[in-house]
Amino acid sequence: MKIIGRNREKDALSRSLLSKKPEFVVVYGRRRVGKTFLIKEYFNGQFTFYATGLSDEKTTGQLKAFHTSLRTYGCAEAKAPKDWFEAFMRLREVLETENVYRDPVSGRRVVFLDELPWMDTARSDFKSALEYFWNSWASSQQDLMLIVCGSATSWIIRHMLKERKGFHNRVTRRIQLFPFRLKDCGDLLENNDIVMTREQMIECYMIFGGIPYYLNLLDPRLSLAQNVDELMFKPYGDLHDEYNELFYSLFKKPEKHMAIIKALAETKNGKTRKELSEVKTIGGGSALTRDLEELEQCGFIRRYTNYTMPKNGAYYQLVDPFVLFSLKFVNSRKRKSWIEYIHSPSYNAWRGNAFEICCVNHIPQIKAALGIAGVDTTEYAWRSEMSNPGSQIDLLIDRKDGVINLCEMKYTDGIFEMDKPEYERLMNRLASFEKEAKPNKALHMTLISVNGLSNGKYASVFQNVITGEQLFAN
Repeated sequence: MKIIGRNREKDALSRSLLSKKPEFVVVYGRRRVGKTFLIKEYFNGQFTFYATGLSDEKTTGQLKAFHTSLRTYGCAEAKAPKDWFEAFMRLREVLETENVYRDPVSGRRVVFLDELPWMDTARSDFKSALEYFWNSWASSQQDLMLIVCGSATSWIIRHMLKERKGFHNRVTRRIQLFPFRLKDCGDLLENNDIVMTREQMIECYMIFGGIPYYLNLLDPRLSLAQNVDELMFKPYGDLHDEYNELFYSLFKKPEKHMAIIKALAETKNGKTRKELSEVKTIGGGSALTRDLEELEQCGFIRRYTNYTMPKNGAYYQLVDPFVLFSLKFVNSRKRKSWIEYIHSPSYNAWRGNAFEICCVNHIPQIKAALGIAGVDTTEYAWRSEMSNPGSQIDLLIDRKDGVINLCEMKYTDGIFEMDKPEYERLMNRLASFEKEAKPNKALHMTLISVNGLSNGKYASVFQNVITGEQLFAN
């Protein structure tokens, strides 16, 4: 199959493959983002050794599965290893075989251990054995490339990337896979013969996010709404229970993480750490700090700063489209069909929020449309502490060239038209921001609209207009 996008990741794999030293490559990212697919397709499914961890299996089961892989690649031992030290000793013996498979381009021995966190079961010696395998032998093999992969992002970061002992400084390259942006989503849909307008592709992103696995489930014979019904609302749908499975696959005890997500879904602008700690099912302390960090590392939430309170004005906002959609519509079980929701008040409210998340996830494309791709910027939000009714701006792009873009994001069925009430609300926000923030920069009002802006009486308030089409840039 064709690899869509992933140019940065393919380049990192290529450099590791062609280097002249031992390589320990860690690939990580949330469930269904395409980690295993990328590695298997890049290497055409050919490895010197490949094994994968098993979900919800104890140590004995993990060792049996690893032993099966060892047998496939030439190990003659009939019995499964008694522990992980013996398992990695046998792996070394397989890799030292004279006629072992090597990558045809580089001549390297390529070892791929998939779903590594699942191998590390309770009270097992897995991490110690892997550490010993690498430090005592693999790290001296100049032609060896070890790739480890896992969806449990928090485990990967804690044990492989940040731990101050064991694997500290052993990892030679880290590759984090993020969800697709709109450009790659469009390419994937086209590759799968899915016919959609640009507007429908944006709404598809607002529902499924940029998760390749989800997009690959779409049936080209059905409309977007029909696909959503089949995949998410029908009890037999492939994604009907994905929300719970997603968090339970990432975290051993996801209840607090899910409580944070639920609290953040209640407001499109996010909450402070203090506000979250006051929720009974969440609590505070170091556990909250850890849970927030893990959710941010997995890409479910973002931490952003209030423009006028940069030190203690941090907010946490839900920015994963699929999670937001699941909470708003699928988990609530209020209606049996997505088509029943379309054009309802809850649909319109969700659509505005989801489009803002889409824009936040496409800052590089917005900067390119503004002609400032090479300008250093910082992105903020802003909440008024004084005005009544309260004013807020969800996205400010603070530029080093003396300008701040105040972004207004609108998702409408047709071309957006600025009427008098909307103009007055916008001017109120602008006046409140100037009064409280006192920015020493030019303020450019910027509209991001799926279908552009109507050339009406109040249209000149915007210095820049960015259309949905421009969000599809590389």
